[in-house]
Amino acid sequence: MSLITSWKKLLIAVLIIAAIAASIFFDVTQYLTLEQLKQQQNQLASWRDEHMLVLFAAYFGVYVLATALSIPGAIILTLGAGAVFGLGLGLLLASFASTLGATLAFLSARYLFRDSLEQRFSKRLESMNQGIERDGAWYLATLRLVPLFPFWMINLLMGVTRIRLWTYYWVSQVGMLAGTAVYVNAGTQLAQVEQVGDIVSFELLLSFILLGVFPLIAKWLVGVLKARKVYQGFKKPRRFDDNLLVIGAGSGGLVSAYIAAAVKAKVTLVEKHKMGGDCLNTGCVPSKALLHVAHGRHAAAQLAKQGAPVDLKPIQFTKVMESIHDVIRAIEPHDSPERYESLGVNVVQGHARLVSPWEVEITDANGTTSTRTAKSIVLATGARPFVPPIPGLDSAAYVTSDNLWGLREQPQQLVVLGGGPIGAELAQAFARLGTAVTVVEMQEQLLPREDADVAALVKQQFEADGIQLRLGWKAVEVQTVDTQTLVIERDGQRESIACDLILVAVGRAANLTGYGLEELGIETERTIVTNGFLQTTMPNIYAVGDVAGPYQFTHTASHQAWYAAVNGLFSPFKKFKADYSVIPWATFIQPEIATVGHTERSAQAASIDYELTTYGIDDLDRAIADDAAYGMVKVLTVPGKDKIIGATIVGAHSADLLAEFVLAMKHGLGLKKILGTIHIYPTMAEANKFAAGNWQRAHAPERVLAWLASFHRWRRGGKDD
Repeated sequence: MSLITSWKKLLIAVLIIAAIAASIFFDVTQYLTLEQLKQQQNQLASWRDEHMLVLFAAYFGVYVLATALSIPGAIILTLGAGAVFGLGLGLLLASFASTLGATLAFLSARYLFRDSLEQRFSKRLESMNQGIERDGAWYLATLRLVPLFPFWMINLLMGVTRIRLWTYYWVSQVGMLAGTAVYVNAGTQLAQVEQVGDIVSFELLLSFILLGVFPLIAKWLVGVLKARKVYQGFKKPRRFDDNLLVIGAGSGGLVSAYIAAAVKAKVTLVEKHKMGGDCLNTGCVPSKALLHVAHGRHAAAQLAKQGAPVDLKPIQFTKVMESIHDVIRAIEPHDSPERYESLGVNVVQGHARLVSPWEVEITDANGTTSTRTAKSIVLATGARPFVPPIPGLDSAAYVTSDNLWGLREQPQQLVVLGGGPIGAELAQAFARLGTAVTVVEMQEQLLPREDADVAALVKQQFEADGIQLRLGWKAVEVQTVDTQTLVIERDGQRESIACDLILVAVGRAANLTGYGLEELGIETERTIVTNGFLQTTMPNIYAVGDVAGPYQFTHTASHQAWYAAVNGLFSPFKKFKADYSVIPWATFIQPEIATVGHTERSAQAASIDYELTTYGIDDLDRAIADDAAYGMVKVLTVPGKDKIIGATIVGAHSADLLAEFVLAMKHGLGLKKILGTIHIYPTMAEANKFAAGNWQRAHAPERVLAWLASFHRWRRGGKDD
């Protein structure tokens, strides 16, 4: 920013502050009261009759200045416009003066604050500006029609966004017109009040009734106009087959259908593959079953250090994989069609495609199609592993987390592309089962989302497990001439890694195609775009789980499903915004990592101030006894307070231990409450208590302790040993 620009901004800021200070010093607001308006009514009317144009211009200027400086009294000025000039001229004056003043306040905020705020909070404002760019006119119109926030606050806040000046002006002009008319009309009736009995006149009562119900009418009108625009060209059925139709029987779809059936709504659940979705069939369940075997074998090997050696024969890989499918089969009944049919859900096997906002075409395995209508629809179509366009990969031997479970021969040399949670879990599992594993990750650390010190502990364990790490390397080609090799590159240098199998684990892509989203105009980016109520572009169509984001966790999909089902069944009578304030997640490697709320990395990225408290689990009695003396507890709190804004636990059973912090954050309990809770000795859960104790020691009241030392010295007779 140039020096001249800085001085200009400073001068403008000084002038605005001086004007506001003058209004406070001279107590301008004493003249902007209903009593003053009534007292001066006759005088103003006389001036109007004698000097109409002068009074109109003066009143206009005062109105603009008061609005631009955000001086309280805009309502009184609007009522006064009606009282002095009547409905027609009063509305003309108030409408243009309020919009012009609002625009001046808007420009002041934009000129003085926007650049500096964008530099400081660029990431926070980025998503807001994207929303303003997409729906800025509708968003501002809603704020103008429905007075959710003070008038002056809207002017200043919109000034720091990227909304265009002309858009701001005309939307404000039109959006405030109806509300201004109501206040001006009330002013015309207030001008006739001479005694208490006049207050109950029909015209006056009508004005105040309009004032009371106008926000509700405006909100309803905005919804109607927006819905008409969205649904234009589609014919809504008179009757519906279902109250709710759910596409996809993963965790989000299952919970949505379950809730609908529980409240006695008619619900249909459509699934084209297997019930239970990725979590049961290819994700959480099989991967944890594999990790159970791998970690168990590793634990058995470690017993030799404690004098109990175990004869570890080569694993029977085929049997290991069959045991994983046994686990899936054991859990399948929980998500089976029979169970959900018994709960009252109509389960249909087939591929579903939206043909209108209320109609779904279902194609079964035989190619037969049928159509069902529903008042509300939930999209829970999930995601699939993303396979990058690496030359030679298509013709190579590779698997993803989806088809990995069909393996019956153990790979001898495995390359894992991706060092995120999925790649890390499967890499460690195969390494501990005897496969030579190399992890290739483009970022400079494993688990890029985690804090650097957490990732360092994982790196140390992976190296101890014999896993080869290529961090900061990019896969550029797969060659399959005589043997299969993956070519990787870093800083112009190349390396070839021989492998008989490549596991691609570089992320997941939402399932967006083949469901009629594009034909209906439902907005998508990397996922389906939803609002806070989980509504898509079509307000009666909702999206949950991996296809909606922002988190791709099974438990988050279930969490979202409650909101989508309830909103879909009971809107517009009642709606709830999805709450993401306390979202936990875990990576089930060793050391296990579990997090809720902010990490240091995310807090710094969001420019959130925090205080860090840590406790080393290597000092915990139970951890030492269990040969699990590694890891730590990290707690982020509001500076100077025990309010928790994030916690990360690294170590054995971290995901289970995290539940205490999840509960505390959800219900506003601080570290003092955790410290004051009795924890069984010896347990791993004591780590949470000791972390809270470290916070308490760091905030010990030194003056009080010094006084207590003096008190006890006095009780000993005033002398030290």
